[in-house]
Amino acid sequence: MKKFEEKTIHTEPIFKGKVISLKVDDVTLPNGKVSKREIVNHPGAVAIIPITDDGKVILVEQYRKALERSIIEIPAGKLELGEAPEHTAIRELEEETGFGCHELTYIQTFATSPGFADEVIHLYVAKQLYKIENKAELDEDEFVSLIEVTLEEAEQMVVEQKIYDAKTAFAVLWIKLNQ
Repeated sequence: MKKFEEKTIHTEPIFKGKVISLKVDDVTLPNGKVSKREIVNHPGAVAIIPITDDGKVILVEQYRKALERSIIEIPAGKLELGEAPEHTAIRELEEETGFGCHELTYIQTFATSPGFADEVIHLYVAKQLYKIENKAELDEDEFVSLIEVTLEEAEQMVVEQKIYDAKTAFAVLWIKLNQ
């Protein structure tokens, strides 16, 4: 048994969309009482820290409708059904930045919002980058611009809340600890 495990006694599907689904679970708590949990199901994602030969990080700026603003992030994308995370990482790196890499290293997997979602992100670092002549196209509803920054510039972007998402803030910390 897992510590403080909550056993599901009933699930009610609420919504099934293109990317996520939502359900409400009735659960038995460790003290025997019953409660409800609203849960977002997500197929998972990858995020990539692309580092150039001169030590700069390639970031993307894009508008995030949920936040009603543009933010600066590391490249990332949703896992396709049956796709291995490392293949998603290579595809997303190419689509979002126009770069390929000779070295792709898995860092770790982490939960994004464990209080209400099951999404995990598989984080990779990409090195020995090279420009792709005929790169894969972005998704038709995706618009990004590239930014190359030093670690110090990325840290300042976190302070200024230009970098505003947890995966990118985590990436900046990882770079700082692993230079």
